[in-house]
Amino acid sequence: MKQQGPKGRGRGRNQGSSSQQGGGRGRDRDDRRGGKGPEKQGKPPRQGGRDDGRGGNRPPRGGADRPHDRSRNESRGDNFHDRSPDQPRSGGGRGTLWGTHAVRAAWLNPARNIRGLFGTEEALESFADTLAEARDDGLDRPKPTVVDRRALDRMTGMGAVHQGLALDTAPLEDVSVQDLINIAANRERSVIVMLDQVTDPHNVGAIMRSACAFDAVGIVMQKRHAPELDGVLVKTASGAAEHIPVAYETNLSRTLEVLQEDGFFALALDERGEISLEDLPAYAKAVIVMGAEGPGIRRLVKEHCDRLVRLPTDGPMGVLNVSNATAVALYAITTAKKK
Repeated sequence: MKQQGPKGRGRGRNQGSSSQQGGGRGRDRDDRRGGKGPEKQGKPPRQGGRDDGRGGNRPPRGGADRPHDRSRNESRGDNFHDRSPDQPRSGGGRGTLWGTHAVRAAWLNPARNIRGLFGTEEALESFADTLAEARDDGLDRPKPTVVDRRALDRMTGMGAVHQGLALDTAPLEDVSVQDLINIAANRERSVIVMLDQVTDPHNVGAIMRSACAFDAVGIVMQKRHAPELDGVLVKTASGAAEHIPVAYETNLSRTLEVLQEDGFFALALDERGEISLEDLPAYAKAVIVMGAEGPGIRRLVKEHCDRLVRLPTDGPMGVLNVSNATAVALYAITTAKKK
């Protein structure tokens, strides 16, 4: 997504779906449109290991991106990247990340405090261009560590498709809805995706990828009923987790009120919607609300929306899962013409 500050974004919280939801009505309010030192060696960290982000802030040391064998006894040094005062905060992955695209995007994100890169010899050889790019960008990164696939399996969890690469990283900085509002203030048209208790990490990861592709301002999720931004989710997002801000909020109804006060028009995707996606006017600021499969959007959240919108389908399977439906909705909203 296009946002101010250096590329990448800066922590996620520490803490299956249908395309349309039934029941309830929204309020119709059409008046708004609008390296450095190498990582400590030994066994790579297991999934869910310590994540306290402690360490020094030393300048880069030469040759920091050359792989080394983990049997060597070398000292650890965590690296930190300061956020400029005007750079928006962004929620993002934490702990162990894996997969080529996710690891590459995190490695090149200046907001990332990366504590270790682990990979097979073959995978790290293929990663050489990314190591060189980070070095050319002046990023402070630890030396990669050569490990075998069994070590990566232990680190990521059996069955994880790690593609020979895994990253140990601290969380990115937290994001608030006000941060998203601040980003939107610099755009002619803005769209935010709100997920009401969508908990499947594959779906959320795919939604992050779509939101990034359509240049959404960010994503809002409920704190207690949402997946962590790490592991499978970040792998599915295929690098988008480094670019699309995610705000975790306790009360989505109140969050909608805050967004509406700033001029956002709230659209709930619902099979009983009074207007089709293809008939939507162009909004300068819009938030598209998506619910979980089965229960859908909760009643109170839906009542805080300005309009219920349906996604018309003609095939024998009348609903899409939430990630596909969100992609369609984002396309419709971002390409709507002024009427």
